[in-house]
Amino acid sequence: MLSRSFRIFRILPALLFALSFAVAGEPDLPEVNAPWMKGEKLTFSLGWGFITAGSATLEVRPTLDGKTEFLTFATGNKTINKIYPVNDTVYTRVRNKGLMTEVFRKRLHEGTYHNTSVIRFDRKGEKAWLSDTVFTDMKTRKVKRSADTSVAIQGMEHSIMSAFYLVRTLPLNVGETSRFSAVSGKKRYELKVVVHGREKIKSVLGEVPCIKVEPVLDGDGIFVSKGRIFIWLTDDERRIPVLMECEIALGSIKAKLLEVK
Repeated sequence: MLSRSFRIFRILPALLFALSFAVAGEPDLPEVNAPWMKGEKLTFSLGWGFITAGSATLEVRPTLDGKTEFLTFATGNKTINKIYPVNDTVYTRVRNKGLMTEVFRKRLHEGTYHNTSVIRFDRKGEKAWLSDTVFTDMKTRKVKRSADTSVAIQGMEHSIMSAFYLVRTLPLNVGETSRFSAVSGKKRYELKVVVHGREKIKSVLGEVPCIKVEPVLDGDGIFVSKGRIFIWLTDDERRIPVLMECEIALGSIKAKLLEVK
């Protein structure tokens, strides 16, 4: 259960994962000028039922060379870390035009599980190059398994985090469903994003109008949980995720917004 509590934060940004369009090559994309592009830090609590397992952050950092970095960090609280240490980091660097990913890095440390992964996007060559390693011991850097591979792309695919932020810029009209291609590791999937409706959600921002979104995977492979996943985004130009929820057999795992900077 502890591992699921932390996996949710890696799953939920992936809810709106790897958008792509049926167009080869890389056209001239518009500059993204959302409010959070100037910098943003969102802090969440991670928990199951009444149990708070830890916290996570989503951060946007503008770079000096006119690009943007997305950084996610998740860790357990003091009690949890004593029995199940968690330290997960996900990093993405994008171009501001269309939020096209240049590089995606993931480092996961959950109990005895240690994984590092890097994806580099070659738009002109229409390839995404993946390097993935699982370690049995991080102190000795002993490798359990390692793989280097590539995935064919059409030039417009996103990484986990860039897709999440790009969806925050979309109209998200109620009743509409968007369909996309999704890339996860060595495979390509089909993903649809359903906009269910508007609800008011009590949060650290007060009781705010939100848009409820659900990602649905046509097939197996990306999401660890078998339950439905929902995100509530504020119904304004900021599109702040105030609540993210993943249904499981015994209730649900939730990421609740604690702070906005």
